[in-house]
Amino acid sequence: MPPPTFDDMQMVQETFEDLGVALADVTFVVVDLETTGGSPAGSQITEFGAVKVRGGAVLGEFQTLVRPSTPIPPFITVLTGITNAMVAEAPAIRTVMPQFLEFAAGSVLVAHNAGFDVSFLRAAAAETGQPWPGFAVIDTVRLARQLVHRDEAPNHKLSSLAQLFGATTTPDHRALHDARATVDVLHALIERVGNLGVHTLEELQSYSSRVSTAQRRKRFLADAMPSAPGVYVFRDRAGEPLYVGTATDLRRRTRTYFTASETRRRMTEMVGISESITPIVCATPLEASVRELRLIAAHKPRYNRRSRSPEKAVWVKLTDEPFPRLSIVRVVKDDGAAYAGPFTARRTAEAAVTALHEVVPLRQCTPRLSLRGTRGSACVLLEMQRCGGPCVGAQTVEDYSHVAEQAAEVLSGSCRTVVAALHARLDTLAAQERFEEAATLRDRMLALVRAAARAQRLRPLRATPELVAARRRDGGGWELVVVRHGRLAGTTLSPPGADPLPYVAALQETAEVVQPPGAGQDTAVVLTEETELVLRWLESPGVRLVHLTGTWTCPVDGAGAARAVLEPQASHWREVDVRDPSPATPLERPVGALPLGAA
Repeated sequence: MPPPTFDDMQMVQETFEDLGVALADVTFVVVDLETTGGSPAGSQITEFGAVKVRGGAVLGEFQTLVRPSTPIPPFITVLTGITNAMVAEAPAIRTVMPQFLEFAAGSVLVAHNAGFDVSFLRAAAAETGQPWPGFAVIDTVRLARQLVHRDEAPNHKLSSLAQLFGATTTPDHRALHDARATVDVLHALIERVGNLGVHTLEELQSYSSRVSTAQRRKRFLADAMPSAPGVYVFRDRAGEPLYVGTATDLRRRTRTYFTASETRRRMTEMVGISESITPIVCATPLEASVRELRLIAAHKPRYNRRSRSPEKAVWVKLTDEPFPRLSIVRVVKDDGAAYAGPFTARRTAEAAVTALHEVVPLRQCTPRLSLRGTRGSACVLLEMQRCGGPCVGAQTVEDYSHVAEQAAEVLSGSCRTVVAALHARLDTLAAQERFEEAATLRDRMLALVRAAARAQRLRPLRATPELVAARRRDGGGWELVVVRHGRLAGTTLSPPGADPLPYVAALQETAEVVQPPGAGQDTAVVLTEETELVLRWLESPGVRLVHLTGTWTCPVDGAGAARAVLEPQASHWREVDVRDPSPATPLERPVGALPLGAA
């Protein structure tokens, strides 16, 4: 997979339907109900009134009284003027409800305080055995609260709004009259939001006064986005990337930045200075995630918080010299040294180093020592028997090599011995009731095994020249991935019912050429997060290994095994590095080819 650029965006022609339904083309059914009480639990509908409108023109009206099964309370009669005598010969709800649903079919329901009317309609549909169509609903009360200020009307009641907007019908608690008044209120409110850049049903449904006019008017930037998975890039007037993100549906996701659902202040600020959005359509979600990482690392968009500065990560290094020592570094080199990490904070790396020093008597002085050592005065660690004293010639290279091997084994292989020693040290401190020291050592031990486990998971995949894997898609076919030296080199999809192996062969031929670690690439900065993304995908349910060049293994008793034991307890501990995304358990997938079947 070649490195992405902003020129590799894939544009897709949208249909007019994809851009939203213009309000002038929407059929609204404005409905009002009169009832025997305030809740469908114990109350019933006594009158329907509905007006069907589109483009400002009335298409039809629906009005009928309904005979309830219980008497109308006197105070309701006083309020609405509907008496028991008026409804005595009216049709029952089982007759009226199907007629209303036929009248309103395919429309958008509108009501003033829509929650009240819709709750009665849904209850009536259930009572009469009619399936509820799931109408889209517009509430004129909610719109009015955002568009009509207190200095214009004393409240947002229908009577007040009808007077404000000069409705041709005065609402009087009779269903059809109130529905006609609500039509005039609806048209007036639509005119107001139209002046604010709201022209489609989708925009009206998501309208909120919390969204600034400038933010709403930029919604057209999302209209050109394809309904496909991939990466989106917000850019400013100069074309500089402001924010990079991923989405399973680019158009739907980018539209949310222009609605009330986006509440992050920095994102609102970002949208305010954006002038365009670049879509990059991706074949698979894994490709989208990897492209996002690479773009953020390459351009460091100011509004991206995650992965903007991978170069700030640090590693613990066991130096390659006659008398190795532990060092905290920012760059991983192909120098034969053992590394653990990366750590997102230097303090965490220091905690891991201290934990290893607790049980492995490595020297802690910084000068590089010759084969004979440097004769001089020793530090206090020699007196404490925490170091063999190679600096004063008290320890030969051969003797010290056994100590260094213990440290190297923790970073690259088994850590059973060291973890057991740390546990013994913890038990001793606890027995002596030195609980604060025990807690500190416990946290340092967790930092060490987390870093070692991370390194032991990454290293084998980076050393693998090529790995091909597949995962069955829900709709049929296969998601195919080629990984080379821990880097996503290519990905594609095979169609449902087709033999996937020809697609695998084609993918291998066209995949990106990736140099092995140390061959002219900064493996520490570029590949760490990407390799972890690939590993999580490889470990996900249903993934099959199709082809492997080289070997791909992890130590059975490596740091991952120790972490699997320690990590479940971490929720009760003080977190050491909460941003470490690597899973707790090591990769234990059998290496070998598994057959793929057409799907």
